[in-house]
Amino acid sequence: MTDNWKEWQSPPGGTGNKLDSSEIGALAHLYRGEVYRSTIWRTRLDNTTNWSVVTLGIALSVTYADPLASPLPLLLVGILITMFLILESRRYRFFNVWRARCRWIETKFYAPMLFRSTRPDPGEWQDVLAKDYLEPQYHIGFWRAMGRRLRRNYMWIFSFQAVAYIGKIIIHPTPLTTMNELFDRMAVGPFPGYLILAMGVIFHGAWITLAVRTHILDHHKHGGAGSVGGMG
Repeated sequence: MTDNWKEWQSPPGGTGNKLDSSEIGALAHLYRGEVYRSTIWRTRLDNTTNWSVVTLGIALSVTYADPLASPLPLLLVGILITMFLILESRRYRFFNVWRARCRWIETKFYAPMLFRSTRPDPGEWQDVLAKDYLEPQYHIGFWRAMGRRLRRNYMWIFSFQAVAYIGKIIIHPTPLTTMNELFDRMAVGPFPGYLILAMGVIFHGAWITLAVRTHILDHHKHGGAGSVGGMG
């Protein structure tokens, strides 16, 4: 396999860099290290998601514990979940660096070695990887990172929060009968119900817009591929 790899590393045009056996071994260890780092950051991403789920569960327990309990905890937990989303988006930008490097080595180094037919031209993949080590930087912006985390996890958390809040308003302490009663139950202190409703619509409309917009950006960047690949 090593000899065939060396032959493939010298395509017509001479853009590939020959790798000897020791360099291939070093690259394999480098890949293992990047996989380890991406796994650690993957765990950190899961932690913030777990915190969001737990805090939402606590808010549900407090709010639905008694028919006369206030729905306010379900509103306040949205602020806390948003903070977790911001934290997780920052962590995702770090995770994406290690993930992108692993994916790059897999597609440009390992995958071609497994081809039984004509192998693709490696091009300048080694230069791209080297520059990423010499000048490390984030591969995606903060808003795209937040959009990805929204689409993967937080859209379900926010949706469940909204449904739980509406359910609390509708059934507690008694089933809802009029629209005026709806606004009365939604009122929080000096803030009228229609203002709380408007803020809720703006909040959920904002994250839905962000999720859709970043999905379109990812679609354009990756050519409609079903998954994120390469550097970014």
